[in-house]
Amino acid sequence: MPPKGKPEDRHPASRLLEAIHLDADDSTPLYLQVRKGLMKAIKDGVFQPEDALPSERTLSELFGISRVTARKAIEELSTDGLIVRRRGSGNYIAPRLEQPLSRLTSFTEELKQRGFKPVSRWMSRVQAMARPDELVSLGLSPGAEVVRLERVRLASGVPMAYEFSVLSAAFLPHPEKLGSSLYEYLAARELMPVRALQHFRASNASARHAELLSIPVGLALMDVTRTSYLADGRVVEVTQTLCRSDYYAFVVELRR
Repeated sequence: MPPKGKPEDRHPASRLLEAIHLDADDSTPLYLQVRKGLMKAIKDGVFQPEDALPSERTLSELFGISRVTARKAIEELSTDGLIVRRRGSGNYIAPRLEQPLSRLTSFTEELKQRGFKPVSRWMSRVQAMARPDELVSLGLSPGAEVVRLERVRLASGVPMAYEFSVLSAAFLPHPEKLGSSLYEYLAARELMPVRALQHFRASNASARHAELLSIPVGLALMDVTRTSYLADGRVVEVTQTLCRSDYYAFVVELRR
């Protein structure tokens, strides 16, 4: 007899028993069957981001498998980017950010709305003379200075994206004072963008970006370039973001 109560009210272990069915007659190795079942359970919402995954011992007892099999399944999930392994603490469901394309928001805003802790790991904050391509993209006059910002964006400790931004130095005169959120800084100076154009393309992680994002070299990334505008039409920022495709997704609603 199935457990009583609404699915969301039951213990994850009970829901896992319903979600995962191992077949001894299947030629697929057991650890891959467990991996497939856990992947489905995660995507179906049995677990929420930051939830602890059952331990090797629990999975072993729950499904009557060896701890070696359970360990291999968990290792596969870690490779897939679906869980985060924290030394001495356990395995946790990795955050996944689905950002709608119908409104202009920042990385920080999106994460806070979903209960994650946004953090910027700064690589550099430099003020320098604008290059020719930056003069054109930002609509600046020759001799103008820009600020270049390079950072890794993290959600609850997980590297989610690499970001490189260029702004006029007039908008950001003291880049060293910038905190985690560029848009919060701009809003405080009444320079909040009101619209933006975004261009998307696929790319693969270079050795440097792979190291910064803790991913394998060559992993597929979503390469997003955003040009944001003030109400008077001036360009306030041009930002390139390399998003981990295993954690990050963009969602758009289409109507007919």
